[in-house]
Amino acid sequence: MKFLTVIGARPQFIKAAPLSRALRKKHREILVHTGQHYDYAMSQQFFRELGIPRPDFNLEVGSGLHGAQTAAMLAKLEPVVIKQRPDAIIIFGDTNSTLAGALIAAKLHIPLAHIEAGMRSFNRMMPEEVNRVVADHLSNMHFCSTNTAMENLKKEGITSGLYMVGDIMYDAMKYILPTKDQTAKIIKKLSLVPGNYLFVTIHRAENTDDAENLSAIMEALLSSGKKAVFPVHPRTERKLKDISLWDKLEGSENVMLIPPQGYRESLALQSAAYAVITDSGGIQKEAYLLKTPCLTVRHETEWVETVKTGWNRLVGPDKKRILKALAYLRPPASHPSLYGQGQSARLIAGHLERHLGR
Repeated sequence: MKFLTVIGARPQFIKAAPLSRALRKKHREILVHTGQHYDYAMSQQFFRELGIPRPDFNLEVGSGLHGAQTAAMLAKLEPVVIKQRPDAIIIFGDTNSTLAGALIAAKLHIPLAHIEAGMRSFNRMMPEEVNRVVADHLSNMHFCSTNTAMENLKKEGITSGLYMVGDIMYDAMKYILPTKDQTAKIIKKLSLVPGNYLFVTIHRAENTDDAENLSAIMEALLSSGKKAVFPVHPRTERKLKDISLWDKLEGSENVMLIPPQGYRESLALQSAAYAVITDSGGIQKEAYLLKTPCLTVRHETEWVETVKTGWNRLVGPDKKRILKALAYLRPPASHPSLYGQGQSARLIAGHLERHLGR
């Protein structure tokens, strides 16, 4: 069979790696990179680290307003799909690349498989929530990470083509997880003390596009009393400069601004941190799998299980709540297995074959 896989952002590169290896054992895969993340550290570095094949097509869409970016993806993706005539299109997660792949599949009547289906924040103000809802309702095959995701789909009337496979990011993590020696080397390079620093990622529009939210989070980092290691997303850097906070952070002794990190480095820094502070769904999940407490600077999360277990706390973009949570942070005694055994790619490949009857 021929599969066409659409990717465009960091989490999708990570998720695509194990599935690509599984599919290519028996099938042909056409890999299409929309170019949504075009910075080297956000794109090619992950391909190299994870052993992802070179994309067959790079649409080179770049950044832009949501409507314009999605429209550009549609215009460039459609002729590729028409020419390739795949047996199915595969999409991941909740980005504009996800939405573009879903719309093209629906318009051209090609079976669509959504990896990480059924995730919901129930906040339609988030572009990602709109993308994932539309993608799910256009998909024929829904590969779910959790039982909660399965139930979300059923409540929306989606009852066929549902598969519980665990989380494919766990597959990727197991493949590239740094050893203790590698982690120690990465920590030492940044002159960090294990267990005595924060790992921070901020990139969601609800925080970066709101000066008050972004300022509150940064002020919490400046006041935390702990070293905060902050790999800065290019978009976040621009926003921080726009509100005149960049220089203040650069001049601080306890905030360490660093470039976006590779996947292995990111995992190492999370695993040895006192806590993770993030607005990223993927990082929340990685922190859980690495058994590092997480503070999510949002009012809701798709990964509700991490909150229920106590490993993740929703603190919002609120300086006082962030600092209070850090002061009273205690890792829970138990750590349930929430996301499978790291065999999602194999399960997905098998379900694809059976569903498509090939």
